[in-house]
Amino acid sequence: MKIVIINYGAGNIQSIKFAIRRLGYEALLSDDPEEIRQADKVIFPGVGEASSAMKKLRASGLDKIIPTLTQPVLGICLGMQLMCHSSEEGQTEGLGIFDADVVRFSNRVKVPQIGWNQISNLKTPLFQGVGEKKHIYLVHSYYAPLTKETIAESEYDVKYSAALGKDNFYGTQFHPEKSSKVGQRILGNFLEM
Repeated sequence: MKIVIINYGAGNIQSIKFAIRRLGYEALLSDDPEEIRQADKVIFPGVGEASSAMKKLRASGLDKIIPTLTQPVLGICLGMQLMCHSSEEGQTEGLGIFDADVVRFSNRVKVPQIGWNQISNLKTPLFQGVGEKKHIYLVHSYYAPLTKETIAESEYDVKYSAALGKDNFYGTQFHPEKSSKVGQRILGNFLEM
């Protein structure tokens, strides 16, 4: 199986690579559109700030490639947020895959949210074998509100989308590669789709 992690200079790439290796697979880092198109599974990571990450995607033309992919694609953290219509962070226009606009947490809570939180209302095979209220690891100041594409919820000041899913596209606000056995199970589920 060919697994490609999109390498656009805004990712937590090594920890994802190690998590995939622990599952018995190898992943390739690439920004080559042909290589990405030919992959069986694509992981779209992201750490950092939305507008600068989108600039990097546009500069490489990957903003045009990602929405056209037909194999399973998993966006992680900022990767998931960039798959939405827009983000308040830097007034950024996203890829428009998910029908959501990413917003900032209110000043009522400490931002960013860092640490472990529970997920619930789990849907789709991405969460097969994962029980309700399991803990996952998050680091974020912005979130996607609940939508018809929400496949897992979490709560921090408000209920929000911990994961989104539409067709062959999935996104997790949390970091499965840093979420212990639960995250390993979710990554494994994605790779076995």
